[in-house]
Amino acid sequence: MSHTEHEEPILRTTPARMGKMLAITIGIMIVGAAIFFSMWDYWISLPPAVARQKAVTTGAATETGETINVSLKFIESPDFKTMAFNSLPGEPNHDPEIHADVGDKIVFDVTNGGKSFHAFAVTDATEGTGPAISGTEIGTASSPLKPGAGGQVSFIPSKAGTYYYICAVPGHREQGMEGKIIVEEAKPAGQAAPPTGNKVSFSLNFLESSDFKTLAFNALPGEEGHNPDIKVKSGDSVTIHVKNIGKSFHAFGVVTNADDPASVVSGTTVKDPNNPIKPNEEGEVTFTAGAPGNYYYICTVPGHAQQGMKGNFIVE
Repeated sequence: MSHTEHEEPILRTTPARMGKMLAITIGIMIVGAAIFFSMWDYWISLPPAVARQKAVTTGAATETGETINVSLKFIESPDFKTMAFNSLPGEPNHDPEIHADVGDKIVFDVTNGGKSFHAFAVTDATEGTGPAISGTEIGTASSPLKPGAGGQVSFIPSKAGTYYYICAVPGHREQGMEGKIIVEEAKPAGQAAPPTGNKVSFSLNFLESSDFKTLAFNALPGEEGHNPDIKVKSGDSVTIHVKNIGKSFHAFGVVTNADDPASVVSGTTVKDPNNPIKPNEEGEVTFTAGAPGNYYYICTVPGHAQQGMKGNFIVE
């Protein structure tokens, strides 16, 4: 080898420097672990890809007019091994069982009273996170309810059977967050009375708020005469006069399900969404009140009932 050739240097470190490097590496690992476990509830709230299931829909049910109000609170045991609704196993009101008929409206008022993240749903699946029945979710596994948060949702079963209200965060149902909903067939409707010879009439006006976000009959929410209840006797001859004093197009009908314009009672309509009542137009319909029960009068233009154009039509 020539004396003029340059030899590559041999890199070395000292034990002190190596020890310092290891200390820094271990410190970073400890801090990372602390951050990870401090957010444990967040990590477990995110389901694996196979658990992210779409909600399922059920057919529309004929409403009975009955409303069942249910208050539920997510809670956990101090060691987080047991989870439940309202109270822990062995205590009063633990995971209360709900009984209803097809067409009853079950209103869930849900609060996260625990320290973990949760999500609410109704399902007919006997295990796992669902899929949820469409419209019954409050939060999701990937966007759960934080402690102290809550919400309200309603469920109208369209068929008899056993349903379940659950926490939809993976694993929480298995830890105890599950309650049963027992649904039975609706009781047979009463028979319509023969014509009574009694004649009754009512007047309704379609109107909208200035921003068109709220629709109503006769008066806006909070004002006198807003969506008045109509009560008649089975067998009465009922005449309903309607006038469109708004700026949008509307149509009238009596329905069995306020959220389903297709559930209209035959012979109770004034125009329809394809041939609506234009502004300043009016019309009327006369029909004989049928079987006793709770019905609804609505604007049958899709979406208008949901914006507020609906009222109770009660046949006694």
